[in-house]
Amino acid sequence: MSLLTKSELAKMPLIYTQEDVELDDKIVYFKFFTPWTSWTWYAMESDGSHYCFGFVEGQEDELGYFCLRELAKVIGPAGLRIEKDRYFEPTKFKDLKRS
Repeated sequence: MSLLTKSELAKMPLIYTQEDVELDDKIVYFKFFTPWTSWTWYAMESDGSHYCFGFVEGQEDELGYFCLRELAKVIGPAGLRIEKDRYFEPTKFKDLKRS
């Protein structure tokens, strides 16, 4: 199971290519979430393959790296899996509505 297609991965800038862009102005391209918890991953950059840099809302909120392959392997209660928000539109980080 793959969370993003190759064409979707190609829409994101490569990791480190946006270092000069202020965090608030960086674009968040994809949102992933666990339907059984409040964990959410927002992808801003990728290595073009499996790793993304972005914002993670979990026990703590933080910027960091996450692996799409690892997220795709997570199985929750009743076989639920981490999902890509199909209705999420790319948006600036400062415009994310975080609770």
